[in-house]
Amino acid sequence: MSQNHSLQDKDSSSELATSISYWDEEEPFTEEQLQAIEAIEAAFQSSASSFTKKCPLSPTKDDIATADAFHSESGRRLPKSLIALQHPNAFSLSRCQANSRMRLPRLRFGGQIMYSRTATDIETAARELLGNLEAMKREMAQTVIGFDIEWKPTFRRGETPRKVAVMQICGCSSHCYVLHIIHSGIPRSLQLLLEDPAVLKVGVGIANDSVKVFKDYNISIKGVEDLSFHANQKLDGDPRNWGLASLTETLLSKQLLKPKKIRLGNWEADVLSKEQLHYAATDAFASWYLYEVIKGLPDSPKVAAEKRRKELEGVSQS
Repeated sequence: MSQNHSLQDKDSSSELATSISYWDEEEPFTEEQLQAIEAIEAAFQSSASSFTKKCPLSPTKDDIATADAFHSESGRRLPKSLIALQHPNAFSLSRCQANSRMRLPRLRFGGQIMYSRTATDIETAARELLGNLEAMKREMAQTVIGFDIEWKPTFRRGETPRKVAVMQICGCSSHCYVLHIIHSGIPRSLQLLLEDPAVLKVGVGIANDSVKVFKDYNISIKGVEDLSFHANQKLDGDPRNWGLASLTETLLSKQLLKPKKIRLGNWEADVLSKEQLHYAATDAFASWYLYEVIKGLPDSPKVAAEKRRKELEGVSQS
């Protein structure tokens, strides 16, 4: 029986919804694991403290309407809040604005989640995805997919890291592929996709993800671009080590929720829960969406000036 399922956001009565196990039915965390999670979370919050003192501009009705129309319009226009980010004082916000984070809408993938877990079904899904990308290549200069991976965390010092368990890929607003490769490995068509340099894979920390996939499955992912680097070329100010959630807040004026019970959950479960599927799909969708927004921004003044300087040097040497 085929294990390739489609899950829609509002279809709670679907066949898949009855066959998957929810988080509360998974194995509970031990006290030691919960303490480890709290330590990880505290370290993350400490390292990000300099960022949390700043907040993106509050979304206006125009911004929200523009974001909703982003995928359906052929001629995109950027929200006014994104243009404001080019201003040197874009992050000089009032205390009232800083509290607006709590009111930001949640970013959630609203299309179909194509979930596969057997080698046969993942091969079928990868072939379908390759076909879609080939069609896109005929219509645009470059094809781009949001890419991310998940694996089961370890909580004991010295314990060998677990293999990549889930690979999620999103190249549009209507479909996202969640591939449960821990049960199947990486079939041939998926390998061809990953090794194709003509298909740009985008994400935050994607170079590290590529290294892990190579270590775990001996497959080299080609054609990768880090969203943090890409954003630093566009946004004024000192370069920053952006995370996916912070970029989502800054550029989309939305929250990308990262519940630790899901983020640090069991990605090697026999079947992923509905919550896990939405978490995985939304991460890949956010990467693709952010790339589309970032590439439409003008270069920051510093980067633009450096490009002009190099162009002038090239003219003078010719």
